[in-house]
Amino acid sequence: MIKIVHIPQLKKMLLTLTIVLGVSFAHAGFYHNPFEYYQVKIVKCYPNPASAFITFEFATVADKTNTLKIFSFTGKKMSDQVVTNNKVSVLLGNDFYRGIYVFQLRDKDGKLIESGKFQIVK
Repeated sequence: MIKIVHIPQLKKMLLTLTIVLGVSFAHAGFYHNPFEYYQVKIVKCYPNPASAFITFEFATVADKTNTLKIFSFTGKKMSDQVVTNNKVSVLLGNDFYRGIYVFQLRDKDGKLIESGKFQIVK
C-alpha cells in the first residue's frame, strides 16, 4: 500500500528519522542533523600515494610523549617512532612494499589519538 504524504509531513518524518537514526538529509535539501559529529584531523600525510618517503604533519604542537606507529595492512608493525617535531618523514625502504598501510598516533599511555591510511606504490 502506498501512502501519499504532503511535504510538511515529509519534513517532519525526516526530522524524526534524523534524530532517531542519526541520518543526515542535508544533501537532499531538507534538514541538517544537529547531532552530527565533526572530527578535526590532527595528522596530515603526504604524498599519498607515496613511493620513496611519506611525511606526517601534525596540526597541534608536537608532544614528545606521542608516538607514530605504522602497520602493514596485515597488521605487521613497520615503524614506531617518537614525535619530536610537527613534521615526521619516514623513508620507505626495502621493508615497505606496494600496498595499503595504517598509521596511528598514540599518547604516552598508548591511547589512540588518531589513525589513518596511506598507499605505497613502488
